[in-house]
Amino acid sequence: MAVHPAERADSADLIRGRAFPGDFELTVLSDGWYLLDGGAMFGVVPRPLWSKRVPADEENRILLGLNTVVVRTGRHTVVIETGIGNKLSDKLRAIYAAKEQLPRAFEAAGIRPEEVDVVINSHLHFDHCGWNTTRTPDGRLAPTFANARYFAHRGEVEHGRLQLERDAISYISDNYDPLVESGQMTLLDTRPGEMQPIVPGISVECFPGHTAQLLAIHIDSAGQHATYISDLIPTSAHLDLTWGMGYDLDPLAVIEQRKRFYARAIPEQWLVLFTHDHHTPFGTVGLNEKGKPVMR
Repeated sequence: MAVHPAERADSADLIRGRAFPGDFELTVLSDGWYLLDGGAMFGVVPRPLWSKRVPADEENRILLGLNTVVVRTGRHTVVIETGIGNKLSDKLRAIYAAKEQLPRAFEAAGIRPEEVDVVINSHLHFDHCGWNTTRTPDGRLAPTFANARYFAHRGEVEHGRLQLERDAISYISDNYDPLVESGQMTLLDTRPGEMQPIVPGISVECFPGHTAQLLAIHIDSAGQHATYISDLIPTSAHLDLTWGMGYDLDPLAVIEQRKRFYARAIPEQWLVLFTHDHHTPFGTVGLNEKGKPVMR
């Protein structure tokens, strides 16, 4: 495979970064970068504009990360998102150039899957919950984190089961239905504007737009705040209010929900964790001289 123009010397690193908000430790692990069409990732934004920020290959594909965040609070080990996993068909695995490396990333970070006691999915698209379960060599499905309680929004499970023409391909039931059926996954009914605690210092909040029940995961410790904002703002190249994705179910809601997020995140200098930014997995956001959000 040809080298993608966005690849760097550290692109293969399994550990993408660490941060220490308050008394917590955040470790960003990678399930490997993958490739998606740049036009789909930037919706109505023309290529001459987005390509100044994100290089594309000869097939118009851009390099995206699959960032899993492990939060060690001192009382809990919390996993946020679980990448693509190992259950794609051969065809889809080739299309996305999936690496399936999250287990090796945990090993590199010295974090054992059995230590994990909480897993949170922002939503249930296959590239966010793929390692919720593992396909074993004999074809069985097993929870990747055997001792964990899993959390996802009830509406995501219900929507995925509808298999609607618009986004059926995004939902792979093997990533969540076995956990729902066994009782290992707790289904949330979080509403927009509501902060729902998961464990001390970790809560979720609904930001509809990309999906109707997209969850942001808030991390609070010793007066410091970080948020895994997921696909509301998938990369640091998507900070502009109108730079949404073609995958968003409600583009107008995305704009309004970004405004709502920035109204707190910018003045309070939250650490923003990006789900698909391979080379800039987190940072703080400010406003430039034109009043547009930019990385500080």
